[in-house]
Amino acid sequence: MDETEFWELVDASREAAGGDSDEQADQLVERLLQLDPVGVLDFARHFESRYNRAYRWDLWGAAWVLLDGASDDAFDFFRCWLIGQGREVFEGALHDPDALADLLRDFDEEVDGDGEELGYAADEAYEQLTGTVAPDLGIPPAALEPEGTWFDLEDESGLAARYPKLWDRFRG
Repeated sequence: MDETEFWELVDASREAAGGDSDEQADQLVERLLQLDPVGVLDFARHFESRYNRAYRWDLWGAAWVLLDGASDDAFDFFRCWLIGQGREVFEGALHDPDALADLLRDFDEEVDGDGEELGYAADEAYEQLTGTVAPDLGIPPAALEPEGTWFDLEDESGLAARYPKLWDRFRG
């Protein structure tokens, strides 16, 4: 599976789910079940590598603004959700997290930003196909600390200065 096929599966599942992350995870599992186990593991590797790439302080700050706070777990689920938004949103956010203000049509912190189930879709599909737990993907584990320079996520004035567009649109 190449990168384009990965994003096509993500996009098709999101469109079929109408933006609901839990439904998107179900749709993604259904699509992954059409692949062979090797294809599902390829998808899982693409997902995991993007999930690890998004482990950055600047993205955590953007998640903090959008979610009005983001614990470790909430940021993990946010990264899954961000992948689920598709290539343009994901890559745009990695390039400039404040650009999420322009890349997201809507955002409701009560229902958006939590893609926990998306993170399990490949594992679930693999287990359904094979009856066994997915093997290790052979991807280096994520760093112990997010990439970039730490800053105080609880400093609202600092967040407003760092993410002016996000702050104005979603918190202002």
